[in-house]
Amino acid sequence: MPVIDHFLYGAVTPVLAYALSCTGAATALSCTSRARAATRAGRLVWLALGAISLGGTGIWVMHFIAMLGFGASGVTIRYDIPLTLLSALIAIVVVGAGLLIVDLGRGAGPSIVAGGLLAGIGVAGMHYMGMSAMKTSAEVTYDPVLVATSVVIAVVAAIAALWCTVHIRGIAAMIVATLVMGIAVTGMHYTGMSGVSLANPTNTVPGGADTTELLLPLVMGVSVVTFMLILVIGLWPTESEIRAQAEFEAKLKQRRIERENSLVAERTVTEAVRRQDQLR
Repeated sequence: MPVIDHFLYGAVTPVLAYALSCTGAATALSCTSRARAATRAGRLVWLALGAISLGGTGIWVMHFIAMLGFGASGVTIRYDIPLTLLSALIAIVVVGAGLLIVDLGRGAGPSIVAGGLLAGIGVAGMHYMGMSAMKTSAEVTYDPVLVATSVVIAVVAAIAALWCTVHIRGIAAMIVATLVMGIAVTGMHYTGMSGVSLANPTNTVPGGADTTELLLPLVMGVSVVTFMLILVIGLWPTESEIRAQAEFEAKLKQRRIERENSLVAERTVTEAVRRQDQLR
């Protein structure tokens, strides 16, 4: 039986996977905080960007960064390109659906649980679709208990993540939430991976792309998009700044209305006085 190694490059891949998971989570929280203060159209844009950040970088890129460190003695590993791309799309769509459910439910508890169930099951589906995209020269089997455990972790992590998007305020709370979300997501991945077994290796080279041909370009591409999004977020007003600007504009509008009403009243009084003078 081939000996599986989840850490071909030592601590590099798990640490990098965790760092990118935290980056995606932090970016998503920044997007959702701005969504709370945005108009309806703007809110949908921010939620979509949050889904790309959390689903794309925080979950999907984390998964395949971790997979860079996966290998087994005497086993050739390749990746099916369409399935790999589909797994990325699933991660983004299910996270986006979860965020939208919470938004439509105005952040109420039932909407967070419903959105978390959908997103968590979807994230687990993404993980195992990503695993099905892995083609090997050996038979792949899974421990059902660890598979079920990884799904439970994914659902709990998704519910916690959606709760954070509604309730987290302030830098300190966001940092703590980001670190916890990163642990939950990477924990789900390595729990699922610990249930993988390989048997009956052959000398057949499976079809598909190898790691350097597929994963590195995809991971780097999504990572670049994420860091560009971070730059946009850094230049965009924060939730508190957006609310302060909205309050300032509302006060200006109210003062303008009051001024116009005052001018109308003055004109009315002046006109009344003029008419009285004419009657005399």
